[in-house]
This record gives sequence, structure tokens and C-alpha cells, in this order.
Amino acid sequence: MVTGGRFLVVNGAVLAGDAPAVTAFLENFSGAYTTTRTHADASLLLFWDRHLCRLAESARILADSKPEFFNSGVKRTMALPSSSGLESLAHESMRVGLRLALSERSRAGSRDELAITALVQGREDDVEKLDVYLHLGFYVPPVFGIGVHLAVAGPGREVAEAKYSDWAWIRKQLEKMRPPSATELLLSNDGDHILEGTLTNFFIVVRKVVSASRDRSHIDIERDSMFEVQTAPICDGILPGVIRQLVIEVCSDIGIPVKEVAPSWSERELWEEAFVTSSLRLVQFVETIQAPTTCEDLQSRTWKDVSWVQKRFEGAGLITTKIQREIMKRAGASCYQTSDIL
Repeated sequence: MVTGGRFLVVNGAVLAGDAPAVTAFLENFSGAYTTTRTHADASLLLFWDRHLCRLAESARILADSKPEFFNSGVKRTMALPSSSGLESLAHESMRVGLRLALSERSRAGSRDELAITALVQGREDDVEKLDVYLHLGFYVPPVFGIGVHLAVAGPGREVAEAKYSDWAWIRKQLEKMRPPSATELLLSNDGDHILEGTLTNFFIVVRKVVSASRDRSHIDIERDSMFEVQTAPICDGILPGVIRQLVIEVCSDIGIPVKEVAPSWSERELWEEAFVTSSLRLVQFVETIQAPTTCEDLQSRTWKDVSWVQKRFEGAGLITTKIQREIMKRAGASCYQTSDIL
């Protein structure tokens, strides 16, 4: 299935007909999924092994606890494949899809990267088998120097530890609470503790008690503990994002204190920086966050019915920039060569 730079493959075979946009694809196919992209002129596939591990875990969780999110009305009677087993199922679709997409990219003279979404679902007619879909499309990564604007819009997700396509329908319902200036929505169960974004994981850099005489322009973040990175823990009900985990590993490796605790909006005056992560954006700094004045406002019908309060940041901060650079280094050093898959 090929349409305008979009390709859809299932179990190694290209489907006939027009390929939908990825949002429509996710709205019409129930299952566990993960999304990654290429990097460095489509020569690298970012963190594919990590994505396969999460895809296998998401499939297991849905099959056991929410079979209706796995295109099945009953629990699976077969053992689901491990990440290595899933890699075997997905390999042929990846090989076929990449060959098509890279060929079209070359023909069109495009410099775009490729966004790749893998979805696994149970079969309604045979609970012993699985279908693996691969959706590929041209993608232009955002420039790090352009920030995002966030708004707190609703409660956390159900079965948050699994990434599943039915979330696309729920996310659409939250759109009524998105102010026109916001580019991403944040989730909070109580209006104070921020869990994650609807498409991203959320981090803040919070200020510790520091002498007012210190010159922040000369911070050595590898030795200085003036700041702490915070992000909500998995146990609070958030998605264990691939890039989220990489950020935690990077902070540990280069000596930036990191704490898994849900950032508290009521303590926002101590927030020096904020950023979001996803496998498409990698790391993107936050320019503004706005939240309803009261928790009750989260029950409003539209953003127009809400009284908002805003927190503004001054561009990409020192720590966010350092983390972004380290993530980019790892993207270039520890990923699959697309030529090896072909």
C-alpha cells in the first residue's frame, strides 16, 4: 500500500490500495505499537532493539489485561513472542517497507527522514496467530532550536505502561481542551502533579538552593549539583518511553542528578527548564506551559471555558541542551544501519 510517500506492509506483504496517514492507521487498527524514525540521511534506524522490547512488552500487557485493545475479545491462549521473536516477525515487513520507502525517497530526491510505526495485533479469527503491520512515511524532524508550547488538559491514560493504538481515539477527545497556542497536551490526575504528554514524556529541570552570587553562565553541569532533572515515575501511570529511559541513562552517565517524581505545578517557580521527549522529536525544549487555574477546570467542555495560568521559559537551557547533545551522540553511535536490514 503506497500513497504520497506513505507505505503500509503487513506480515511482509505490501497491502493493495491507498496508504492512510499514520493517525488514521492507528485509529483503524487496534493493537500494541511503537514508533521510531531514521536518522543521518535515512542511514540509521533509531534504537530499534529498544523499540522491539517495548513492543513485545506492550503486546503482553494488552493480551493479558486488555484484549479489546489488542483486537481480541479474549485473552491469548498462546505465549506471545519475546522481543527477539517479534524481531523475526517484523524483519520481513521492515525489509520490504524500507526498500520501498528508500527507493521512493531516492526517486523523489527527498532529504526527509522516515517515520516508522510497527503495530502488532491478535487475529479475530485465530487467537493462535498475530499480525504485524509496518507503516512508513516521510518525516521532517523538528529543529531543536524551536520550542514547544504545552497545556495541561486531562487525566492520565488507562493501561499507561503499554503503548496501544486505541489511545489515539481517547487523545482526540482531549483536543477540545487544547488552546490554539498549545502544540502538545499534558496529563495530570489532580491538576498539580504532571505525568506526561499525550505523545511525549515530560521533564523539568528544577532549581536547588544555591548561593545568589553564583554565575549560572559558568555552570559545569558534570560537577555542579545546582539542578535536578525530574520526571514522573512509571508507577504513577505513564508510558515507559524509549527516549525517556535514555535521558535517565544519560543523566546518570554525565553526573546530572535525576529524580523520578511527578513535577508539581504548584512548585513551578523553581522550574528553570522543561523539555519533552519522544522517538520522533528526541528532545525538544519547552517555551511555555499553561494549566487551568483550578483542578475543577479540567472538567470543562472546551479550552474557552477555562481560566489559564502560564509558566514561560527562556529558550533551551544549559542542561536541556547538554542532554540533547548526548542523546544525538548515542543516536549516531548505537543504531541499526538501514543498509544492513535491506
